[in-house]
Amino acid sequence: MKQGIIENLISQLTKLPGIGRKTAQRLAFFILSMPEEDARGLSEAIKEVKDRARFCKECFNITESELCFICDNASRDRSKLCVVEEPSNILVIERSKGFDGLYHVLLGALSPIDGFTPDRLTMNELIERVRKNSIQEIIIATNPNTKGEMTAQYIREILKPFPVKVTRIAYGLPIGGDIEFADEVTLGKALEGRREM
Repeated sequence: MKQGIIENLISQLTKLPGIGRKTAQRLAFFILSMPEEDARGLSEAIKEVKDRARFCKECFNITESELCFICDNASRDRSKLCVVEEPSNILVIERSKGFDGLYHVLLGALSPIDGFTPDRLTMNELIERVRKNSIQEIIIATNPNTKGEMTAQYIREILKPFPVKVTRIAYGLPIGGDIEFADEVTLGKALEGRREM
């Protein structure tokens, strides 16, 4: 039997992270009650981001062009590289205004049990950036949980052969939490209090 259009929308919305069936139902009926122009605008924004968004060739942030707005900014401090798990982490760190260097997005964290091994992340590209550029400090800003800690330790090990200072953001963030949900002040303090590994 064919699924109804509302049920299909609810089903699609439940695929979003943190959206259960009840929330999906509320969202579906909210979308249904939106002015047609707003609903079409939402639909077009989703289509546009799927059509045009891609990874920055340098840092793996989300961008529309070859380089993201951070890598393309000549005023950024190119001697510092902040390593994060996901592009969304960059937005939070940027809001803290506590970092003026460049970023490197791993596109995940080490978790062998889930199939996230070093070759599934952008570890090789990180090593290549350190090898080719005049980077003096790597700031590891992975999440303060088991996967993030394992990833930070792995990065520290693979960068030992290079003359680069490796630091870890301080624990102003709760253990087991995600950087994405930290407030700007806490994250700013965590960046200020980073330590060498």
